[in-house]
Amino acid sequence: MGIVAAERISTWAPLRSPLFRALWIAQLVSNLGTWMQTVGAQWLVVDQPNAAALVAFVQTALTLPVMLLSIPSGVLADLVDRRRLLLGAQTGMALVSLTLTVSTATGHTTPAVLLSLLFLLGCGQALTAPAWQAIQPELVPRDQITSAAALGSMSVNIGRAVGPAVAGVIVSLAGPTVVFGFNTVSFIGIVAVLLVSKWPTRTSPLPSERPLAALQAGTRFIRAAPAIRRVLFRAILFIAPASAVWSLLPVIAHDRLGLSSSGYGLLLGALGLGAVCGALGLSRIRILFTPTQRLSLAAILFGLGAVATALVHNVAVVLVLLVGAGLAWLLAMSTLNSTMQLLLPAWVRARGLSVYMLVFMGGQAIGSLLWGLVAGAYGAVTALLIAAVMLAGCAVSTLWWPIRHNVEEIDLSPAAFWPEPQLVVEPEPADGPVLVMRGYDVPPADVATFTESMALVGRSRQRTGAMEWRLYRDVGTVDRFVEAFVVRSWAEHMHQHQVRLTARDREIEQTVAQYSAGPDTVSHLVAVEPG
Repeated sequence: MGIVAAERISTWAPLRSPLFRALWIAQLVSNLGTWMQTVGAQWLVVDQPNAAALVAFVQTALTLPVMLLSIPSGVLADLVDRRRLLLGAQTGMALVSLTLTVSTATGHTTPAVLLSLLFLLGCGQALTAPAWQAIQPELVPRDQITSAAALGSMSVNIGRAVGPAVAGVIVSLAGPTVVFGFNTVSFIGIVAVLLVSKWPTRTSPLPSERPLAALQAGTRFIRAAPAIRRVLFRAILFIAPASAVWSLLPVIAHDRLGLSSSGYGLLLGALGLGAVCGALGLSRIRILFTPTQRLSLAAILFGLGAVATALVHNVAVVLVLLVGAGLAWLLAMSTLNSTMQLLLPAWVRARGLSVYMLVFMGGQAIGSLLWGLVAGAYGAVTALLIAAVMLAGCAVSTLWWPIRHNVEEIDLSPAAFWPEPQLVVEPEPADGPVLVMRGYDVPPADVATFTESMALVGRSRQRTGAMEWRLYRDVGTVDRFVEAFVVRSWAEHMHQHQVRLTARDREIEQTVAQYSAGPDTVSHLVAVEPG
């Protein structure tokens, strides 16, 4: 039994899916190409006036679109066919990368052209990232989500560790054109995989949500989901201090350890090696530790890495502790990412993951800026030690703010269990707002239990579309309570009925179903304009 369970949660288990395996390999190559492209782009501007600012602008051009467009991209990925979205975006990125390759080969890549093309590539990354994340639960079984997230993090870290080193060699031998060409080929590889692969399709008899309404629905879902808000909070607590190591590592490598660019690449390689080791040992770690404990362990290990880079002068010792930090990064990212995926039903998954990505990217970007200011005022060592203290606080805070440990057991499969409303007048999809009321007959002895359970029902209503929810007591009838909630439109209420409810929502409603006053007491009132 133990062997079967261990095999089921193996890090490599998702790779048994041909589609996941093909996409993972293509994404790994693309990650290598992206990091190689960054090195090539920075090399192009090192001899330009204001080179330091231009080098920083290269990274900004790639990351700024992710922060600006992640939320709209998440909405789009929930509304359209994700395969077509990925195909269009990856094809566009391949064309932009090809343009960069040709312009560089012909000597026409000025700093303005370079930054413009990199910004367009960043827009493509922002457009595809939520869709990439959202398709994971569609490609692998639910109990393999954590392993799939770990493999995704490992792919990113391999690209981060290996890409710059390989690019440095290629650029020195052949120039940046070859690097840009490799990145173009990596996009074409993903397009090819998407074209030839069989893809799970999503169908719905209802018209698609409007973008603004979809954005508002996603916001309401997160606002009414305490478990998801806790994951986002824990992500901020970890990423904000951890970003100090990533942002200040070049300064430590050059100023304190006296390393060249190749030595800095070695430090990045240690972080990447740790991430790979973390992925290899994840199945064992999952058996030994709960998700909350894994986050505590990650904060402690990354904090030790921060202390090592701040105080230790022996390069070998720093490398060993950075391997531990890389493992910690993988552990934290895979835990947070997989928990988010497991807590989000299919209809809102991309929107929820786009918020997580915004927190992740924003935490890194803003954190790096703040740690740079602290390092400028008080020194890099002081900044890293402050970050280490904050990481220790992050580990301790799990005692008060844990995340859910049984997310694999939550059944979020679609469950359209509400009876269809009996209509005399058929509303138009845009009609609304819609007021829904349902009566309950509750004996006095059960009132406390009933009202406690109805708090969960209220959150369920708000997650699936209710703008407002209230529980009332009917003072004109003995033991009668009335639930009332308002939905934006009749179309959105139909989405509640047929698309958004899950098996978990059904479980919540079953706790109060015994008190229902009967189906005849469910009323649907559609607002009309007087006169």
